[in-house]
Amino acid sequence: MSEVLDRFLRYVKMDTESDRDSQTYPSSAKQLDLLRLLAEELRQIGLSDVKMDQYGYVTATLDATTSAPAPVIGFLAHVDTSPDFSGKDVRPQLVENYDGGDIILNAAEQIVLSPQRFPDLLKYRGENLVTSDGTTLLGADDKAGIAEIMTAVAHLAAHPEIPHGKIRVAFTPDEEVGAGVEHFDVPAFGADFAYTVDGGEIGELEVETFNAASAKLQVRGRNVHPGTAKGIMLNALLIAMEYNALLPVFDRPEYTEKTEGFFHLFHASGGVESAEMEYIIRDHDEQRFQNRKALMQSAADYLNRKYGETVVELTVKDQYYNMKKMIDPYPQILAVARAAYEALGIEPRVVPVRGGTDGSRLSYMGLPTPNLFAGGHNMHGRYEFVPVSSLEKAVQVIMKICELAAAG
Repeated sequence: MSEVLDRFLRYVKMDTESDRDSQTYPSSAKQLDLLRLLAEELRQIGLSDVKMDQYGYVTATLDATTSAPAPVIGFLAHVDTSPDFSGKDVRPQLVENYDGGDIILNAAEQIVLSPQRFPDLLKYRGENLVTSDGTTLLGADDKAGIAEIMTAVAHLAAHPEIPHGKIRVAFTPDEEVGAGVEHFDVPAFGADFAYTVDGGEIGELEVETFNAASAKLQVRGRNVHPGTAKGIMLNALLIAMEYNALLPVFDRPEYTEKTEGFFHLFHASGGVESAEMEYIIRDHDEQRFQNRKALMQSAADYLNRKYGETVVELTVKDQYYNMKKMIDPYPQILAVARAAYEALGIEPRVVPVRGGTDGSRLSYMGLPTPNLFAGGHNMHGRYEFVPVSSLEKAVQVIMKICELAAAG
């Protein structure tokens, strides 16, 4: 078993699911278990200045092996898994020499990973894949990135003959709930630029993300006996449904692709007396992003004019912005990553992220941070998988970037 695979299989078994309703940081204490483990492993492989701060951020240094001037490069990954699907009791399964057919994830529950539904599987015919047992997500987002960074710096620490400049490593909590680098100390990290290792399939190189906001709609109804409700009752559930119907149907995730933005309703609850709806708002274009937020507010204003000014309350909170604007002035950061991919026979595909990374906020905090592939597919659900070859190639990319940057 390769070292990166061994690390990955160990890390995914630890429950690190974040909690978007929590008021603590990190949002779930169990993330600290993996962060403490990573800090100890970094010490064991010989990195210096290993720290875990009050927020759970783990940082460390791999000292330079060359005296020639070289940039300080950072590599980051997040420990939490998405609260959209269970990350508890993950049981990873190794599918050896995948034959191109259906993969039975769980026979008892008839859960099948099929190339008919997920045709990307066929790209990896004959390769080894890692899946979950279908009752949980796998956690390649982003424990694949963690395993790849750890394996790369372990190899570089064990081989000082490989020339590289100073390398900084960071592992963060709460990326999946939009708070991953909320307290991150960029000046103390001290990198000239960085890469998150948090992307999708092999070859992806990402410098563009969504602009992102969250929105919470609270509806205050008026509940009375339905037999005497005429002219009195305000049904909060129906008003919430009416609000959703005011948003464009085809601006939903299931109808959009590439750089098309969306409104995504991901939670709804309530009754006649009160109801709540939660959305995320996404768009790559800054003006369209502002327009989407304005449309949601105008829909709320319309319902308040219709039913009463205190019936509907909309709270919108920006989460992160498209990092492209902050990375474009530094083309050399993308160039060295491209060169590393090509040197390893990987075709770089610069694609817009239909999501975000910690690099979005870091780039606006003064640390330009594009995103490298980590290798996973179908993240945030039971059908997640990662090819072992992608794990191994990502390790090589990290090391090659360090080598090429040191060579100028």
